[in-house]
Amino acid sequence: MLRLAAMGVLILSGLLLILIVFRKKLGWAWLSLFGTHLILAAMGIYIVNFSGLLTEVYLPLNPATIGAVTILGLPGVLMLLGLKITLF
Repeated sequence: MLRLAAMGVLILSGLLLILIVFRKKLGWAWLSLFGTHLILAAMGIYIVNFSGLLTEVYLPLNPATIGAVTILGLPGVLMLLGLKITLF
């Protein structure tokens, strides 16, 4: 029963999001901008992982790290590096 309610909420929120995107005439420009930020975030993390500058630091590619770098940009990579060095 709980799974069915969660699925209903997911479907309803997805439909409302699609309605907002097309009603406000946002178009697809925001999607290409988000995709560009996503690709640049992954490239930034790959550069850190495979550059060899910090051999003991490895930043995993998961939704949390990609999301932080997508939103924060290059300072997000530096933030993740700082967290990795100080906490682990």
